[in-house]
Amino acid sequence: MSVITAPNPLNIRAAGVVYTQPWMVELILDLAGYLPERDLSQVMAIEPSAGDGSFLTAMTRRLVESCQRHGRPLSEASGALQAFEIDPEAAARAIDMVRATLISQDVPGGVATELAREWIKVGDFLEASLCFPIADFVIGNPPYIRLEEIPLSKADFYRSSFSTMRGRADIYVAFYQAALQQLKPGGVCAYICADRWMLNDYGKALRKFITTEGFSVRQIIEAHDVPAFESEVCAYPAVTIIANELQGSVTVAKAFPGIEHVSSESLVEHISEGRSSPVLQVADFPDWFSGTQPWPCSSPEALKLLKHLESNYFPIESSSTGTKIGIGVATGADRVFISSERPDIEPDRILPLALASDLYCGRVKWSGHCLANPWNEEGLVDLRAYPRFESHLRPHHERLIKRHTAKKDRPQNWHKTIDRVNLSLVGKDKLYIADIKDRLLPALDLGETYPQHNLYWITSERWDLRVLGALLMSAVGDFFIQCYGVRMRGGYLRFQAQYLRRIHVPDPESIPPELAETLRRAFDTQDFDLATLAAKQAYQIEEIPV
Repeated sequence: MSVITAPNPLNIRAAGVVYTQPWMVELILDLAGYLPERDLSQVMAIEPSAGDGSFLTAMTRRLVESCQRHGRPLSEASGALQAFEIDPEAAARAIDMVRATLISQDVPGGVATELAREWIKVGDFLEASLCFPIADFVIGNPPYIRLEEIPLSKADFYRSSFSTMRGRADIYVAFYQAALQQLKPGGVCAYICADRWMLNDYGKALRKFITTEGFSVRQIIEAHDVPAFESEVCAYPAVTIIANELQGSVTVAKAFPGIEHVSSESLVEHISEGRSSPVLQVADFPDWFSGTQPWPCSSPEALKLLKHLESNYFPIESSSTGTKIGIGVATGADRVFISSERPDIEPDRILPLALASDLYCGRVKWSGHCLANPWNEEGLVDLRAYPRFESHLRPHHERLIKRHTAKKDRPQNWHKTIDRVNLSLVGKDKLYIADIKDRLLPALDLGETYPQHNLYWITSERWDLRVLGALLMSAVGDFFIQCYGVRMRGGYLRFQAQYLRRIHVPDPESIPPELAETLRRAFDTQDFDLATLAAKQAYQIEEIPV
Protein backbone atom coordinates (compact mmCIF):
# COMPACT_ATOMS: atom_id res chain seq x y z
CA MET A 1 0.00 0.00 0.00
CA SER A 2 1.29 3.43 -0.85
CA VAL A 3 0.74 6.24 1.61
CA ILE A 4 0.85 9.59 -0.16
CA THR A 5 3.35 11.93 1.48
CA ALA A 6 4.91 13.90 -1.37
CA PRO A 7 4.73 13.95 -5.18
CA ASN A 8 7.15 11.77 -7.14
CA PRO A 9 8.34 12.43 -10.70
CA LEU A 10 5.14 10.93 -12.10
CA ASN A 11 3.00 13.12 -9.82
CA ILE A 12 0.76 10.18 -8.97
CA ARG A 13 2.33 8.22 -6.12
CA ALA A 14 4.59 9.25 -3.30
CA ALA A 15 7.85 7.63 -2.36
CA GLY A 16 6.69 6.59 1.13
CA VAL A 17 5.13 3.14 1.27
CA VAL A 18 3.65 0.98 3.99
CA TYR A 19 3.74 -2.78 3.57
CA THR A 20 1.07 -5.30 4.45
CA GLN A 21 2.09 -7.68 7.23
CA PRO A 22 2.85 -11.25 6.01
CA TRP A 23 0.16 -12.79 8.24
CA MET A 24 -2.46 -10.53 6.63
CA VAL A 25 -1.19 -11.30 3.12
CA GLU A 26 -1.50 -15.03 3.76
CA LEU A 27 -5.02 -14.63 5.18
CA ILE A 28 -6.20 -12.61 2.18
CA LEU A 29 -4.74 -15.10 -0.31
CA ASP A 30 -6.41 -17.99 1.54
CA LEU A 31 -9.76 -16.20 1.64
CA ALA A 32 -9.50 -15.38 -2.07
CA GLY A 33 -8.85 -19.05 -2.86
CA TYR A 34 -5.42 -18.41 -4.36
CA LEU A 35 -4.15 -21.76 -3.10
CA PRO A 36 -1.41 -24.16 -4.28
CA GLU A 37 -4.01 -26.93 -4.37
CA ARG A 38 -5.43 -25.17 -7.42
CA ASP A 39 -3.56 -25.25 -10.74
CA LEU A 40 -2.50 -21.61 -10.50
CA SER A 41 -0.48 -21.75 -13.72
CA GLN A 42 -3.76 -21.90 -15.63
CA VAL A 43 -5.39 -18.83 -14.07
CA MET A 44 -4.68 -15.10 -14.31
CA ALA A 45 -3.92 -13.27 -11.06
CA ILE A 46 -3.42 -9.49 -11.05
CA GLU A 47 -1.73 -7.35 -8.41
CA PRO A 48 -2.83 -3.78 -9.22
CA SER A 49 -0.40 -1.82 -7.03
CA ALA A 50 2.66 -3.94 -6.38
CA GLY A 51 4.72 -1.60 -4.22
CA ASP A 52 7.86 -3.50 -3.29
CA GLY A 53 6.11 -6.85 -3.64
CA SER A 54 4.45 -7.79 -0.32
CA PHE A 55 1.65 -9.70 -2.07
CA LEU A 56 3.70 -10.70 -5.09
CA THR A 57 6.33 -12.63 -3.15
CA ALA A 58 3.66 -14.68 -1.35
CA MET A 59 1.79 -15.24 -4.62
CA THR A 60 5.06 -16.29 -6.28
CA ARG A 61 5.72 -18.93 -3.61
CA ARG A 62 2.21 -20.31 -4.00
CA LEU A 63 2.48 -20.34 -7.78
CA VAL A 64 5.77 -22.27 -7.71
CA GLU A 65 4.35 -24.78 -5.21
CA SER A 66 1.23 -25.18 -7.38
CA CYS A 67 3.34 -25.95 -10.46
CA GLN A 68 5.26 -28.56 -8.48
CA ARG A 69 2.06 -30.17 -7.19
CA HIS A 70 0.48 -30.33 -10.62
CA GLY A 71 3.60 -31.38 -12.48
CA ARG A 72 3.78 -28.29 -14.64
CA PRO A 73 6.97 -26.54 -15.71
CA LEU A 74 7.20 -23.00 -14.38
CA SER A 75 7.39 -21.76 -17.97
CA GLU A 76 3.68 -22.50 -18.26
CA ALA A 77 3.07 -19.87 -15.55
CA SER A 78 4.58 -16.99 -17.49
CA GLY A 79 1.12 -15.53 -18.05
CA ALA A 80 -0.30 -16.44 -14.66
CA LEU A 81 0.77 -13.28 -12.83
CA GLN A 82 0.50 -9.65 -13.86
CA ALA A 83 1.53 -6.86 -11.50
CA PHE A 84 1.40 -3.10 -12.04
CA GLU A 85 3.49 -0.48 -10.30
CA ILE A 86 3.48 3.14 -11.42
CA ASP A 87 6.69 4.05 -9.58
CA PRO A 88 9.71 2.72 -11.55
CA GLU A 89 11.92 2.51 -8.45
CA ALA A 90 9.32 0.52 -6.52
CA ALA A 91 8.79 -1.72 -9.54
CA ALA A 92 12.53 -2.43 -9.70
CA ARG A 93 12.56 -3.40 -6.04
CA ALA A 94 9.54 -5.65 -6.57
CA ILE A 95 11.32 -7.38 -9.46
CA ASP A 96 14.36 -7.98 -7.25
CA MET A 97 12.19 -9.40 -4.45
CA VAL A 98 10.31 -11.75 -6.79
CA ARG A 99 13.54 -12.86 -8.44
CA ALA A 100 15.06 -13.60 -5.03
CA THR A 101 11.94 -15.52 -4.02
CA LEU A 102 12.13 -17.67 -7.14
CA ILE A 103 15.81 -18.39 -6.66
CA SER A 104 15.15 -19.38 -3.04
CA GLN A 105 12.81 -22.02 -4.44
CA ASP A 106 15.49 -23.47 -6.69
CA VAL A 107 14.47 -21.66 -9.85
CA PRO A 108 17.54 -20.94 -12.02
CA GLY A 109 18.69 -17.32 -11.94
CA GLY A 110 18.09 -16.64 -15.64
CA VAL A 111 14.55 -18.07 -15.53
CA ALA A 112 13.85 -16.17 -12.29
CA THR A 113 14.95 -12.88 -13.83
CA GLU A 114 12.90 -13.46 -16.97
CA LEU A 115 9.73 -14.35 -15.06
CA ALA A 116 10.04 -11.48 -12.60
CA ARG A 117 10.41 -8.99 -15.44
CA GLU A 118 7.53 -10.54 -17.32
CA TRP A 119 5.21 -10.51 -14.32
CA ILE A 120 5.91 -6.95 -13.12
CA LYS A 121 5.26 -3.95 -15.37
CA VAL A 122 5.79 -0.24 -14.79
CA GLY A 123 2.39 1.22 -15.51
CA ASP A 124 -0.92 2.58 -14.30
CA PHE A 125 -3.32 -0.23 -13.46
CA LEU A 126 -6.31 2.04 -14.01
CA GLU A 127 -5.23 2.78 -17.56
CA ALA A 128 -4.18 -0.79 -18.28
CA SER A 129 -7.42 -2.21 -16.86
CA LEU A 130 -9.29 -0.86 -19.87
CA CYS A 131 -7.55 -3.31 -22.19
CA PHE A 132 -5.78 -6.21 -20.40
CA PRO A 133 -7.28 -9.74 -20.30
CA ILE A 134 -9.97 -10.58 -17.78
CA ALA A 135 -8.79 -12.13 -14.53
CA ASP A 136 -9.53 -14.94 -12.14
CA PHE A 137 -8.05 -12.98 -9.21
CA VAL A 138 -7.30 -9.34 -8.48
CA ILE A 139 -5.48 -9.22 -5.15
CA GLY A 140 -3.66 -6.50 -3.27
CA ASN A 141 -3.73 -3.21 -1.45
CA PRO A 142 -4.68 -0.27 -3.67
CA PRO A 143 -3.13 3.18 -3.13
CA TYR A 144 -4.84 5.85 -1.05
CA ILE A 145 -4.84 9.29 -2.67
CA ARG A 146 -7.49 11.98 -3.06
CA LEU A 147 -8.38 12.99 -6.60
CA GLU A 148 -7.57 16.62 -5.84
CA GLU A 149 -3.96 15.58 -5.23
CA ILE A 150 -3.67 14.18 -8.76
CA PRO A 151 -2.86 16.30 -11.84
CA LEU A 152 -6.09 17.61 -13.33
CA SER A 153 -5.75 15.81 -16.67
CA LYS A 154 -5.19 12.48 -14.95
CA ALA A 155 -8.07 13.07 -12.52
CA ASP A 156 -10.37 13.93 -15.43
CA PHE A 157 -9.37 10.71 -17.16
CA TYR A 158 -10.18 8.66 -14.06
CA ARG A 159 -13.54 10.36 -13.62
CA SER A 160 -14.50 9.81 -17.26
CA SER A 161 -13.33 6.19 -17.26
CA PHE A 162 -14.77 5.01 -13.95
CA SER A 163 -18.39 5.74 -13.12
CA THR A 164 -17.84 5.22 -9.39
CA MET A 165 -15.40 8.15 -9.11
CA ARG A 166 -17.84 10.74 -7.77
CA GLY A 167 -17.46 13.72 -5.47
CA ARG A 168 -14.23 13.77 -3.49
CA ALA A 169 -13.60 10.07 -4.00
CA ASP A 170 -10.30 8.46 -3.16
CA ILE A 171 -8.49 6.79 -6.04
CA TYR A 172 -8.94 3.36 -4.43
CA VAL A 173 -12.61 3.58 -5.44
CA ALA A 174 -11.54 3.36 -9.09
CA PHE A 175 -9.21 0.46 -8.20
CA TYR A 176 -12.23 -1.46 -6.93
CA GLN A 177 -14.27 -0.81 -10.07
CA ALA A 178 -11.35 -1.58 -12.40
CA ALA A 179 -10.69 -4.87 -10.60
CA LEU A 180 -14.31 -5.97 -10.61
CA GLN A 181 -14.74 -5.16 -14.29
CA GLN A 182 -11.85 -7.49 -15.13
CA LEU A 183 -13.17 -10.56 -13.29
CA LYS A 184 -14.27 -13.66 -15.12
CA PRO A 185 -17.46 -15.32 -13.87
CA GLY A 186 -16.57 -16.63 -10.44
CA GLY A 187 -13.48 -14.43 -10.32
CA VAL A 188 -12.49 -12.82 -7.02
CA CYS A 189 -11.32 -9.37 -5.97
CA ALA A 190 -9.54 -9.53 -2.61
CA TYR A 191 -8.38 -6.19 -1.21
CA ILE A 192 -7.25 -4.78 2.07
CA CYS A 193 -8.20 -1.15 1.95
CA ALA A 194 -9.62 1.75 3.94
CA ASP A 195 -13.29 1.01 4.66
CA ARG A 196 -14.57 4.61 4.58
CA TRP A 197 -16.20 4.05 1.18
CA MET A 198 -18.62 1.59 2.78
CA LEU A 199 -20.22 4.47 4.71
CA ASN A 200 -19.21 7.74 3.07
CA ASP A 201 -21.18 9.65 0.49
CA TYR A 202 -18.34 9.32 -2.04
CA GLY A 203 -18.68 5.52 -1.87
CA LYS A 204 -22.37 5.50 -2.87
CA ALA A 205 -21.68 4.87 -6.55
CA LEU A 206 -19.27 2.02 -5.78
CA ARG A 207 -21.71 0.36 -3.38
CA LYS A 208 -24.42 0.60 -6.02
CA PHE A 209 -22.07 -0.75 -8.69
CA ILE A 210 -21.27 -3.80 -6.59
CA THR A 211 -24.83 -4.57 -5.51
CA THR A 212 -26.56 -3.95 -8.86
CA GLU A 213 -24.02 -5.15 -11.44
CA GLY A 214 -23.97 -8.83 -10.53
CA PHE A 215 -21.24 -8.97 -7.89
CA SER A 216 -21.35 -10.75 -4.56
CA VAL A 217 -19.89 -9.62 -1.26
CA ARG A 218 -18.53 -12.81 0.28
CA GLN A 219 -16.60 -11.63 3.34
CA ILE A 220 -15.73 -8.40 5.11
CA ILE A 221 -13.23 -8.37 7.97
CA GLU A 222 -12.81 -5.16 9.93
CA ALA A 223 -9.15 -4.78 10.90
CA HIS A 224 -9.02 -1.39 12.62
CA ASP A 225 -7.40 -2.61 15.82
CA VAL A 226 -4.85 -5.13 14.56
CA PRO A 227 -1.35 -4.73 13.09
CA ALA A 228 -2.25 -5.22 9.43
CA PHE A 229 0.70 -3.16 8.20
CA GLU A 230 4.44 -3.09 8.84
CA SER A 231 4.16 0.43 10.31
CA GLU A 232 1.32 2.36 11.90
CA VAL A 233 -1.03 4.09 9.49
CA CYS A 234 -4.40 5.69 10.21
CA ALA A 235 -6.34 3.95 7.46
CA TYR A 236 -9.27 2.11 9.13
CA PRO A 237 -8.59 -0.99 7.01
CA ALA A 238 -10.91 -3.82 6.14
CA VAL A 239 -10.49 -6.95 4.05
CA THR A 240 -13.14 -7.30 1.36
CA ILE A 241 -13.67 -10.46 -0.69
CA ILE A 242 -16.00 -9.71 -3.62
CA ALA A 243 -16.76 -12.14 -6.45
CA ASN A 244 -18.30 -12.00 -9.91
CA GLU A 245 -21.32 -14.10 -8.99
CA LEU A 246 -24.84 -13.71 -7.67
CA GLN A 247 -25.10 -12.42 -4.12
CA GLY A 248 -25.33 -15.12 -1.49
CA SER A 249 -24.82 -15.09 2.25
CA VAL A 250 -22.19 -12.76 3.69
CA THR A 251 -19.70 -13.33 6.48
CA VAL A 252 -18.79 -10.28 8.54
CA ALA A 253 -15.95 -10.47 11.03
CA LYS A 254 -14.05 -8.20 13.39
CA ALA A 255 -10.39 -8.88 14.12
CA PHE A 256 -8.88 -8.37 17.57
CA PRO A 257 -5.26 -8.03 18.73
CA GLY A 258 -3.51 -11.37 18.82
CA ILE A 259 -4.96 -12.50 15.50
CA GLU A 260 -1.51 -12.09 13.93
CA HIS A 261 -0.30 -15.06 15.98
CA VAL A 262 -3.02 -17.45 14.77
CA SER A 263 -2.51 -19.52 11.64
CA SER A 264 -4.30 -18.42 8.50
CA GLU A 265 -5.69 -21.95 8.11
CA SER A 266 -7.38 -21.73 11.52
CA LEU A 267 -8.76 -18.25 10.81
CA VAL A 268 -10.22 -19.29 7.46
CA GLU A 269 -11.81 -22.32 9.12
CA HIS A 270 -13.55 -20.09 11.68
CA ILE A 271 -14.68 -17.64 9.00
CA SER A 272 -16.01 -20.34 6.67
CA GLU A 273 -17.92 -21.98 9.52
CA GLY A 274 -19.17 -18.70 10.99
CA ARG A 275 -17.51 -19.46 14.34
CA SER A 276 -16.05 -16.77 16.57
CA SER A 277 -12.82 -17.10 18.53
CA PRO A 278 -10.98 -14.91 21.05
CA VAL A 279 -9.30 -13.03 18.18
CA LEU A 280 -12.12 -13.02 15.64
CA GLN A 281 -15.80 -12.21 16.03
CA VAL A 282 -17.74 -13.81 13.17
CA ALA A 283 -21.35 -13.80 11.99
CA ASP A 284 -23.14 -14.89 8.81
CA PHE A 285 -25.96 -12.93 7.17
CA PRO A 286 -28.34 -14.39 4.60
CA ASP A 287 -28.53 -11.20 2.53
CA TRP A 288 -26.76 -7.90 2.01
CA PHE A 289 -27.49 -4.22 1.58
CA SER A 290 -28.67 -2.94 -1.79
CA GLY A 291 -28.19 0.10 -3.98
CA THR A 292 -26.42 3.03 -2.34
CA GLN A 293 -27.19 1.91 1.23
CA PRO A 294 -24.20 2.19 3.60
CA TRP A 295 -22.48 -0.98 4.76
CA PRO A 296 -22.05 -0.70 8.56
CA CYS A 297 -19.65 -3.55 9.31
CA SER A 298 -17.82 -2.49 12.45
CA SER A 299 -18.98 -5.56 14.40
CA PRO A 300 -20.94 -8.70 13.48
CA GLU A 301 -22.99 -8.46 16.67
CA ALA A 302 -23.69 -4.78 16.00
CA LEU A 303 -24.78 -5.59 12.46
CA LYS A 304 -27.18 -8.24 13.78
CA LEU A 305 -28.80 -5.75 16.14
CA LEU A 306 -28.87 -3.06 13.45
CA LYS A 307 -30.69 -5.31 11.01
CA HIS A 308 -33.16 -6.24 13.77
CA LEU A 309 -33.89 -2.61 14.65
CA GLU A 310 -34.25 -1.58 11.02
CA SER A 311 -36.64 -4.48 10.36
CA ASN A 312 -38.88 -3.81 13.36
CA TYR A 313 -38.91 -0.02 13.77
CA PHE A 314 -39.49 3.05 11.62
CA PRO A 315 -37.06 5.59 10.16
CA ILE A 316 -36.99 8.68 12.36
CA GLU A 317 -37.83 10.96 9.42
CA SER A 318 -41.36 9.94 8.56
CA SER A 319 -44.50 11.47 7.10
CA SER A 320 -46.61 9.35 9.49
CA THR A 321 -45.18 11.21 12.49
CA GLY A 322 -44.50 14.46 10.64
CA THR A 323 -40.85 14.24 11.66
CA LYS A 324 -38.31 16.12 9.54
CA ILE A 325 -34.54 16.56 9.66
CA GLY A 326 -32.54 19.41 8.18
CA ILE A 327 -29.51 21.62 8.61
CA GLY A 328 -29.20 25.26 9.62
CA VAL A 329 -28.41 28.21 7.40
CA ALA A 330 -25.10 28.57 5.56
CA THR A 331 -24.46 32.18 4.62
CA GLY A 332 -21.25 32.08 2.62
CA ALA A 333 -20.12 35.13 4.61
CA ASP A 334 -20.70 34.60 8.32
CA ARG A 335 -18.79 37.70 9.36
CA VAL A 336 -21.22 39.81 7.34
CA PHE A 337 -24.53 38.14 8.12
CA ILE A 338 -23.86 36.96 11.69
CA SER A 339 -23.10 39.25 14.61
CA SER A 340 -22.62 38.66 18.32
CA GLU A 341 -24.95 41.57 19.12
CA ARG A 342 -28.25 42.75 17.72
CA PRO A 343 -27.45 44.59 14.46
CA ASP A 344 -28.81 48.06 13.69
CA ILE A 345 -31.24 46.98 10.99
CA GLU A 346 -35.00 46.66 10.61
CA PRO A 347 -36.33 44.41 13.40
CA ASP A 348 -38.05 41.98 11.04
CA ARG A 349 -34.68 41.28 9.39
CA ILE A 350 -33.18 39.95 12.65
CA LEU A 351 -33.24 36.29 13.66
CA PRO A 352 -31.80 35.00 16.97
CA LEU A 353 -29.21 32.46 15.81
CA ALA A 354 -28.17 29.33 17.73
CA LEU A 355 -24.56 28.18 17.42
CA ALA A 356 -23.11 24.78 18.28
CA SER A 357 -21.45 26.37 21.31
CA ASP A 358 -24.91 27.38 22.61
CA LEU A 359 -25.93 23.77 23.28
CA TYR A 360 -25.56 22.88 26.94
CA CYS A 361 -27.08 20.06 29.00
CA GLY A 362 -29.94 19.41 26.60
CA ARG A 363 -30.98 23.06 26.26
CA VAL A 364 -30.03 26.10 24.20
CA LYS A 365 -28.26 28.83 26.17
CA TRP A 366 -28.48 31.54 23.53
CA SER A 367 -25.26 33.54 23.26
CA GLY A 368 -26.96 36.57 21.69
CA HIS A 369 -25.80 35.95 18.12
CA CYS A 370 -28.13 37.21 15.41
CA LEU A 371 -28.60 36.56 11.72
CA ALA A 372 -29.20 39.48 9.36
CA ASN A 373 -31.88 37.66 7.40
CA PRO A 374 -32.37 38.50 3.70
CA TRP A 375 -35.40 36.19 3.29
CA ASN A 376 -39.12 36.53 3.91
CA GLU A 377 -42.08 34.29 3.08
CA GLU A 378 -42.03 35.35 -0.58
CA GLY A 379 -38.30 34.90 -1.07
CA LEU A 380 -35.32 37.25 -1.16
CA VAL A 381 -36.24 40.70 0.14
CA ASP A 382 -35.92 43.85 -1.96
CA LEU A 383 -33.21 45.92 -0.28
CA ARG A 384 -34.96 49.13 -1.36
CA ALA A 385 -37.64 48.31 1.20
CA TYR A 386 -35.01 47.93 3.93
CA PRO A 387 -32.60 50.89 3.85
CA ARG A 388 -30.98 50.06 7.20
CA PHE A 389 -30.40 46.47 6.12
CA GLU A 390 -28.88 47.69 2.85
CA SER A 391 -26.61 50.10 4.73
CA HIS A 392 -25.49 47.19 6.89
CA LEU A 393 -24.57 45.06 3.83
CA ARG A 394 -23.39 47.71 1.35
CA PRO A 395 -19.81 48.03 2.71
CA HIS A 396 -19.40 44.33 1.99
CA HIS A 397 -20.83 44.42 -1.53
CA GLU A 398 -17.59 43.57 -3.34
CA ARG A 399 -16.96 40.58 -1.12
CA LEU A 400 -20.52 39.28 -1.29
CA ILE A 401 -20.85 39.56 -5.05
CA LYS A 402 -17.72 37.43 -5.58
CA ARG A 403 -19.26 34.43 -3.82
CA HIS A 404 -20.31 31.52 -6.00
CA THR A 405 -23.90 31.73 -4.79
CA ALA A 406 -24.05 35.36 -5.96
CA LYS A 407 -22.24 34.81 -9.26
CA LYS A 408 -24.64 32.11 -10.41
CA ASP A 409 -27.67 34.28 -9.60
CA ARG A 410 -28.79 37.68 -10.87
CA PRO A 411 -26.53 40.60 -9.89
CA GLN A 412 -29.30 42.28 -7.89
CA ASN A 413 -29.39 39.21 -5.63
CA TRP A 414 -25.88 39.78 -4.30
CA HIS A 415 -27.27 39.95 -0.75
CA LYS A 416 -28.57 36.35 -0.61
CA THR A 417 -27.23 33.67 1.74
CA ILE A 418 -26.24 30.26 0.38
CA ASP A 419 -29.28 28.66 2.02
CA ARG A 420 -32.73 30.09 2.13
CA VAL A 421 -34.01 30.62 5.64
CA ASN A 422 -36.80 28.14 6.40
CA LEU A 423 -39.22 30.49 8.11
CA SER A 424 -41.52 27.61 9.08
CA LEU A 425 -38.90 26.72 11.71
CA VAL A 426 -39.17 30.10 13.38
CA GLY A 427 -41.19 29.76 16.58
CA LYS A 428 -41.33 25.96 16.33
CA ASP A 429 -39.95 23.56 18.97
CA LYS A 430 -37.04 21.57 17.63
CA LEU A 431 -34.09 19.43 18.63
CA TYR A 432 -30.62 20.62 17.70
CA ILE A 433 -27.65 18.32 17.11
CA ALA A 434 -24.13 19.68 16.62
CA ASP A 435 -22.41 18.38 13.50
CA ILE A 436 -19.22 17.25 15.31
CA LYS A 437 -19.31 15.68 18.76
CA ASP A 438 -17.98 12.63 20.55
CA ARG A 439 -21.54 11.31 21.02
CA LEU A 440 -25.14 12.10 20.14
CA LEU A 441 -26.34 14.91 22.42
CA PRO A 442 -29.55 16.61 21.25
CA ALA A 443 -30.65 19.91 22.77
CA LEU A 444 -34.20 21.28 22.87
CA ASP A 445 -35.02 24.71 21.43
CA LEU A 446 -38.47 26.03 22.39
CA GLY A 447 -38.93 27.99 19.18
CA GLU A 448 -36.62 30.78 20.35
CA THR A 449 -33.76 30.55 17.83
CA TYR A 450 -32.85 29.59 14.28
CA PRO A 451 -29.93 27.14 13.69
CA GLN A 452 -26.58 28.00 12.10
CA HIS A 453 -25.10 25.71 9.42
CA ASN A 454 -23.22 23.52 11.91
CA LEU A 455 -26.44 22.46 13.63
CA TYR A 456 -28.91 19.84 12.44
CA TRP A 457 -32.54 20.26 13.46
CA ILE A 458 -35.40 17.80 14.05
CA THR A 459 -39.06 18.78 14.21
CA SER A 460 -42.08 16.54 14.66
CA GLU A 461 -45.85 16.74 14.68
CA ARG A 462 -46.42 13.65 16.86
CA TRP A 463 -43.30 13.17 18.96
CA ASP A 464 -42.86 14.76 22.34
CA LEU A 465 -39.39 16.09 21.58
CA ARG A 466 -38.18 15.42 25.13
CA VAL A 467 -39.11 11.73 24.69
CA LEU A 468 -37.48 11.61 21.28
CA GLY A 469 -34.46 13.48 22.63
CA ALA A 470 -34.00 10.87 25.35
CA LEU A 471 -34.14 8.04 22.81
CA LEU A 472 -31.52 9.81 20.71
CA MET A 473 -29.17 10.57 23.61
CA SER A 474 -29.39 6.99 24.87
CA ALA A 475 -26.93 4.28 23.98
CA VAL A 476 -29.50 2.99 21.46
CA GLY A 477 -29.63 6.28 19.55
CA ASP A 478 -25.87 6.59 19.74
CA PHE A 479 -25.59 3.00 18.47
CA PHE A 480 -27.05 3.96 15.08
CA ILE A 481 -24.54 6.76 14.64
CA GLN A 482 -21.67 4.53 15.77
CA CYS A 483 -22.71 2.05 13.06
CA TYR A 484 -23.21 4.50 10.23
CA GLY A 485 -21.22 7.59 11.14
CA VAL A 486 -17.61 8.16 10.21
CA ARG A 487 -15.29 8.80 13.13
CA MET A 488 -12.82 11.63 12.71
CA ARG A 489 -9.36 11.91 14.17
CA GLY A 490 -9.55 12.55 17.88
CA GLY A 491 -12.51 10.19 18.24
CA TYR A 492 -15.19 12.69 17.22
CA LEU A 493 -18.19 11.64 15.17
CA ARG A 494 -19.48 13.59 12.21
CA PHE A 495 -23.25 13.96 12.52
CA GLN A 496 -24.81 14.44 9.12
CA ALA A 497 -28.42 14.29 7.99
CA GLN A 498 -27.70 11.11 6.00
CA TYR A 499 -26.64 9.35 9.22
CA LEU A 500 -29.38 10.82 11.41
CA ARG A 501 -31.97 9.60 8.92
CA ARG A 502 -30.67 6.05 9.37
CA ILE A 503 -31.91 6.07 12.98
CA HIS A 504 -35.04 3.96 13.51
CA VAL A 505 -37.50 4.60 16.34
CA PRO A 506 -40.63 3.00 17.81
CA ASP A 507 -44.04 4.40 17.03
CA PRO A 508 -44.54 7.13 19.65
CA GLU A 509 -47.99 5.71 20.44
CA SER A 510 -46.42 2.36 21.34
CA ILE A 511 -44.49 3.86 24.27
CA PRO A 512 -46.50 3.45 27.52
CA PRO A 513 -47.20 6.71 29.42
CA GLU A 514 -45.04 5.66 32.37
CA LEU A 515 -42.10 4.88 30.11
CA ALA A 516 -42.58 8.15 28.21
CA GLU A 517 -42.45 10.02 31.51
CA THR A 518 -39.21 8.23 32.41
CA LEU A 519 -37.73 9.26 29.07
CA ARG A 520 -38.80 12.87 29.62
CA ARG A 521 -37.18 12.86 33.05
CA ALA A 522 -34.00 11.35 31.63
CA PHE A 523 -33.80 14.09 29.01
CA ASP A 524 -34.54 16.90 31.45
CA THR A 525 -31.86 15.68 33.85
CA GLN A 526 -29.50 14.55 31.07
CA ASP A 527 -29.30 11.16 32.75
CA PHE A 528 -27.64 9.00 30.11
CA ASP A 529 -27.99 5.74 32.06
CA LEU A 530 -31.70 6.29 32.73
CA ALA A 531 -32.28 7.22 29.09
CA THR A 532 -30.52 4.04 27.98
CA LEU A 533 -32.48 1.85 30.39
CA ALA A 534 -35.77 3.33 29.21
CA ALA A 535 -34.75 3.18 25.53
CA LYS A 536 -33.95 -0.51 25.82
CA GLN A 537 -37.48 -1.06 27.12
CA ALA A 538 -38.95 1.01 24.29
CA TYR A 539 -36.98 -1.00 21.69
CA GLN A 540 -37.47 -4.28 23.59
CA ILE A 541 -33.77 -5.16 23.54
CA GLU A 542 -31.44 -6.27 26.33
CA GLU A 543 -27.88 -5.52 25.22
CA ILE A 544 -26.13 -3.11 22.88
CA PRO A 545 -22.90 -4.46 21.34
CA VAL A 546 -19.79 -2.33 21.63
